[in-house]
Amino acid sequence: MGTYQVHIRVMPRPALLDPQGQAVEHALATLGFGEVSAVRMGKALTVSLTAPSPEAAGERARAMCRSLLANPVTEDFEVAVGGAT
Repeated sequence: MGTYQVHIRVMPRPALLDPQGQAVEHALATLGFGEVSAVRMGKALTVSLTAPSPEAAGERARAMCRSLLANPVTEDFEVAVGGAT
């Protein structure tokens, strides 16, 4: 068993409107950053997870995303497992 650092990225699906991203894009333009476009806002999580292998840690993290961390209707997620500590 090892403890793995698992990085989870949750983002709204590309086909859906992202009001929070649009608000940030507008605010950046107002502050003089007009070159910014297509802002998407999401969530980034890092968890320490004890598992027998990196593959098992990744599968547990994906189960967490499907159960709680991501809305399966409106969000996609990516999981990356770091080395054991």
